[in-house]
Amino acid sequence: MMEQTLKEAEEKPVKKAPRKKGKKSAKKRGRPRGSQNKNRREVELKPYLIRIQTMLTKLLALLGVSLKVSYCVMDGAFGNNYALQMVRQCSLHLISKLRADAALYFPYTGPQKKRVARKKYGAKLDYAHIPDQYLKETTIVDGIQTNIYQMTMWHKLFPDLLNVVIISKINLKTQARAHVVLFSSDLELAYDQLIDYYRLRFQLEFNFRDAKQFWGLEDFMNVNQTPVYNAANLAMFMVNLSQLLLAHFRPTCPTFSVNDLKAYFRGRKYVTETLKLLPQRPEPIFIDQIFAQIAQIGSINAS
Repeated sequence: MMEQTLKEAEEKPVKKAPRKKGKKSAKKRGRPRGSQNKNRREVELKPYLIRIQTMLTKLLALLGVSLKVSYCVMDGAFGNNYALQMVRQCSLHLISKLRADAALYFPYTGPQKKRVARKKYGAKLDYAHIPDQYLKETTIVDGIQTNIYQMTMWHKLFPDLLNVVIISKINLKTQARAHVVLFSSDLELAYDQLIDYYRLRFQLEFNFRDAKQFWGLEDFMNVNQTPVYNAANLAMFMVNLSQLLLAHFRPTCPTFSVNDLKAYFRGRKYVTETLKLLPQRPEPIFIDQIFAQIAQIGSINAS
């Protein structure tokens, strides 16, 4: 589902007036006196999150009960509590990415004192020295060692525990390190599935490429709201439909492409219109032979 949106004036960031040099701010440091803890599950969604939630609700209503969806995959820009609560309000689990320097804490497992608040934050995670007990998989390819860790962690900006998967890469020659921090609100999701689901996000880029290249997403000239909505969604619908149709031809021609598919149906259209002009309709066998010959004109891989 696609929808055109216009950025509203209240969404634009408000520029703060520059502070004069030598003048100290009158605002005191620390927490204001009398302030109370806020429930992080009850957040005020920003306009762009409300739009996404509205579209998500419509999409789930269209799917109905025939296709059960459990996860919503979003990129690192949505790796925050606001996006997580927005997705959870739709009865889905979020899969996203945290900042590489996100402050994560192990759950506290030590003794608890009776007369004070219970501790829930344990030691802070050191990305360079992750305990081996959380290591799930190790591979070495072309001198690059990849370690995958999974653990249940606290983040102080999230109200609930997070299912965290860390993909750490080490160059064995230079000892250079890099890592990616993925997370999900589903604590039962396995690390390999979480990684596979997040990788599906990149399929969106291929969908947009196909919609622009083959189905007119880049070429339509509509300017009004309803025609723009119809043209954009029709282009993305044709991406899905073409993949379904390609599956019919791939078993006999593995290299059958979208261009071959368009040539095939264009040829069938020409034959159908030509047959309407004949005074007498040919035999069905002859018609099938004509379809087979004309449908190959303009194709690249079909034979």
